[in-house]
Amino acid sequence: MEQQRLILFIALSLVLFLIWDAWQREINPPPQQMTTPTTTSQGTATVQQDADVPVGETSAVTSAAMLPITETALVRQAQRIKISTDVFQAEIDTTGGDLRKVDLLKYPKKSGESDEFFHLLDDKDNLFVAQSGFTLTKSQGENLSAAPNHTTIYSSEKTEYVLAEGQNSLAVNLSWKSSEGVEFVKTYTFNRNSYLIEVSHTVNNPTGKNWTGSLYQQLQRTSLPEGEQARFIYTYTGGVIYSPEDKYNKVDFDDISESNLNKNITGGWAAMIQHYFLGAWIPNIDSDQVFYSRYKANPDRYTLGMKSKEAYLVNAGSQQVINNRLFVGPKLQNTLEEIAPGLELTVDYGALTILAKPLFWLLNKIHTLVGNWGWAIVLLTLLIKLAFYKLSETSYKSMAKMRKLTPRLQQLKERFGDDRQKMGQAQMDLFRKEKINPLGGCLPILVQIPVFIALYWVLLESVELRQAPWILWIKDMSTADPYFVLPLLMGISMFIQQKLNPAPIDPIQAKVMMALPFVFTIFFAFFPAGLVLYWVANNILSIAQQWYITRKIIQE
Repeated sequence: MEQQRLILFIALSLVLFLIWDAWQREINPPPQQMTTPTTTSQGTATVQQDADVPVGETSAVTSAAMLPITETALVRQAQRIKISTDVFQAEIDTTGGDLRKVDLLKYPKKSGESDEFFHLLDDKDNLFVAQSGFTLTKSQGENLSAAPNHTTIYSSEKTEYVLAEGQNSLAVNLSWKSSEGVEFVKTYTFNRNSYLIEVSHTVNNPTGKNWTGSLYQQLQRTSLPEGEQARFIYTYTGGVIYSPEDKYNKVDFDDISESNLNKNITGGWAAMIQHYFLGAWIPNIDSDQVFYSRYKANPDRYTLGMKSKEAYLVNAGSQQVINNRLFVGPKLQNTLEEIAPGLELTVDYGALTILAKPLFWLLNKIHTLVGNWGWAIVLLTLLIKLAFYKLSETSYKSMAKMRKLTPRLQQLKERFGDDRQKMGQAQMDLFRKEKINPLGGCLPILVQIPVFIALYWVLLESVELRQAPWILWIKDMSTADPYFVLPLLMGISMFIQQKLNPAPIDPIQAKVMMALPFVFTIFFAFFPAGLVLYWVANNILSIAQQWYITRKIIQE
């Protein structure tokens, strides 16, 4: 029995340690390293030399190893273009034609408030912007020498665009013309009820010379302010890239500050993600890209992006349109799956994704039936308990039998005192005589732990639970219970479970186990209500099952 208690205690302690360690790494990142890029200027485009970038070739055109950089100060601002759709309140700056501000109209900043929406993109102190532009390439023979980048000043016909009733899409055009006569048009197309923005670049070359250049697209941001980071709960904020070969890979802020990413990828995407939301550049699935990262200090800013590996050649007197997509919005798994392969993995379930995804699918199906995420959590917990009923039954039967042996085990302890070897041998003889496996109550529970941890991440990462009400005082399942009712119920239910289990013979171990309900109550007071509801429901169902089985064993 002591071995059983010890293993359970270690398992719980390990889970708490991992959460605590992740939280410490989140709020105490290592000091950043400063890097000083080398810059060069061609026309109006600011670029950076990087000899490690592979040279791409087109017909008679060779790409120079050039990538965009960020500026030392926060991004420059010029004229703002405001866009209103059914899901966005957005702003584009004519500097670079960057998408600088995005408010999500279906996601209020705070529960119950409809006048202030969640700011996902912004170019103020909490910087997070989407940028794109061109870097010039060297060529054999004469070549035009100007291209717009994210510092170029574009022009726009209007300063305000509104998606009208009955209108399914809204196009916003920004243009810039070089002194040599080449016209560049950047077009953002916003679609109704969609967080996916189509971004196209049209290069119109009416001159007598060829134009060559590589398109880059990047996300630039600062880390989240301390006040906006989840307390006691670690969720990843940083860069992510995806490739068909290597799948989902994180490029966190420390990685970006320590070294420049340089990776050739075909059919991938790059994103900056945070709890519940993301921004992602998604090129055409067959396009070859060089994925890169850049870091700039004072203030710390992190850039993750991609540049077309092959230069685009626009011959004299011709035109070319380059299409890409930009997703800016919530991590709605069903939506992300339809946009690009692997994009749903930004809902970061970690190593237990293989278990978490089916659990979310089932939770979502239950929600469609009951219409309430709180009751969906309760019903999902019930289904999981039913699925593991036989395993739990074996565990509780073993505990019930051990409980009956507690007086005899206590007698053995008094008889052999501090002689642990003789005490252990006497216990094993007693277990064999009574046909009891001392690990029988522990192993079934250990088998269930991965499922419970996977469900924990489902409840933590699912944006669907953000500001979702349950009953009465619980108005937001993603924030802590304001009156601490659920944490108290969790502590009480955990205490009752302790009483149903056989008490440890070791008095020190007994005190530690009895203190756990109090410790967990304090700890869970800061957890989102949805997570605590799951634990309360699980504990109550476990108490009912254990009481029934224990009573049955005693009667037998």
